[in-house]
Amino acid sequence: MTTAPRPDYDFIIIGARCAGAATARLLARAGARVLVLERGTLGSDTLSTSFLMRSAVLQLQRWDVLSRLIEAGTPPVSTTHFHYASRTVSVAMGEPLYAPRRTLLDPLLVVAAREAGAEVLFGERVTGLVRRFDGRVRGVEVEQGHAVRRSITAHMVIGADGLPSSMARWVEAETYRVGSYSEPAIYGYFEGLPVDAYHWYYAHGMGAGAAATNDGLTTVFVGGPPHRMPELHGDRQAGMLRIAAELSPSFGEALASARRVGALRAFPGARGYYRRPWGAGWALVGDAGYFRDPNTAHGISDALRDAELLADALIAGGELSLAHYHARRDAATERLFHASDELAGGRWDEPRVEELLRTASEGMRESQRVVESFDRRADLDQPAARTSSPLHSVSIGVPVSRFATRTDSRSGV
Repeated sequence: MTTAPRPDYDFIIIGARCAGAATARLLARAGARVLVLERGTLGSDTLSTSFLMRSAVLQLQRWDVLSRLIEAGTPPVSTTHFHYASRTVSVAMGEPLYAPRRTLLDPLLVVAAREAGAEVLFGERVTGLVRRFDGRVRGVEVEQGHAVRRSITAHMVIGADGLPSSMARWVEAETYRVGSYSEPAIYGYFEGLPVDAYHWYYAHGMGAGAAATNDGLTTVFVGGPPHRMPELHGDRQAGMLRIAAELSPSFGEALASARRVGALRAFPGARGYYRRPWGAGWALVGDAGYFRDPNTAHGISDALRDAELLADALIAGGELSLAHYHARRDAATERLFHASDELAGGRWDEPRVEELLRTASEGMRESQRVVESFDRRADLDQPAARTSSPLHSVSIGVPVSRFATRTDSRSGV
């Protein structure tokens, strides 16, 4: 009897940003052999609101990443101000929130993944999938410099490759819900714009956000319906200042007096969607599987929550566990998806926008309850258990290998 060759890894994860690195950390800490492949470079910036909501702070604290963010000088935020055309509503928070630069947060999550035993490689371009005779995903094809190609096998491949996910396209993941609106936005960092809270501005169908981040900078984004943003592909500075002044004259004046650091970046807008996040030998996490308009700044928090939902399902093993991941993800995001989509349409007045923000707040609390419900078992939040217990099936009726039993502390490459 011929024995099939053992795959190189239990899991290959495409993408080393928030969703990918967090998933890798959790799976490796449970004893799995995990490889993460990222085409970019470690510490590179990416388009992001940077805001962390309560659920994300709780997870990062439990993973010992929050303390490193604080040590790196990420300022705490203890109040949120909602600025409307007629008034400002302030909300004090019991525990501080944070808005770290992605140039800090993403590398710290990679460090945490490597400390847990995952291998994380950068500059790796995944060009396709390896499949079995029956179509089940069995690994990836990787292209390196000078078009050198190699195949790497695994029991499951996880796509954490963001909004334009190649993984979702390769597996033909079903998109079963699409939002009605998309909201273009302009993002930037400014010096000399002191803020000590999360600031949100809403008026005339437009919106903006501002929060203190690392290195004495303030992250700012403004957005609105496409017809209200003619500068999106032109003079972005003029567009940002115009929208800021329209939302709040004092905000516009302060922004005009601040010094921009780096280029302004534009997000052309994209309709939110839900995709089926798992199948035979594959799974999706983060924006690859679920995306909603970033106007509620919950994207990082979504990614971290879903990373733990998926890791829980894969560690438990079996088709039902992955179906449970799918259902819990959708239930946790329903309110936020609805509120974000209607906010993006810009067809609201002040009473309606306050109602939408209350709905978004309820959605954030739902996400926090999901995070608080995660099992604190040792194989997730303590050093990897040294057992030879098998990883249960993560495919459709296909048994997979045991988690690697190891006594070393691989840190990756």
